[in-house]
Amino acid sequence: MENTITKTILLRAPIDRVWRALSDSKEFGYWFGMDFEGPFAPGRVVKGQVTGTKVDPEVAKMQDPHKGIRFDITIEKMEPEKVFSFRWHPGAVDPNVDYSKEPTTLVEFTLEKTAEGVMLTVTESGFDQIPLARRAKAFAENEGGWTVVIQLVGKYLEQNA
Repeated sequence: MENTITKTILLRAPIDRVWRALSDSKEFGYWFGMDFEGPFAPGRVVKGQVTGTKVDPEVAKMQDPHKGIRFDITIEKMEPEKVFSFRWHPGAVDPNVDYSKEPTTLVEFTLEKTAEGVMLTVTESGFDQIPLARRAKAFAENEGGWTVVIQLVGKYLEQNA
């Protein structure tokens, strides 16, 4: 099984606008489908709750079964207009399981300015550290999930230029 998921999308928006959509916890939560308690900052653990994206009703419907699930993300890097990254427990959706002792995966959003806009690459790595019993499912769900999520960023930027 693979260890890394990589997705790329060309966003036709200024790089500072894309950066804000990623690095502002309220904006990120709006399109991603989460409500975060407080701002993102390197080294900070930010608590979040699944609420459903406000950008796409179909995707919001897919997120419905997870509404109300709470989890933390740990902000790793925030290099303005370059890299935003965090760690989390992928697929941590069972409220009866304590995932805190498990290793996390690293999610990295990398921005690259191009003539047409901004090339956004999302990479999630570290699946080889996830317990075997959950590894394949977490990878498969996030493989599909990131395909949808990068589309949400694009829709959000179109709707909120």
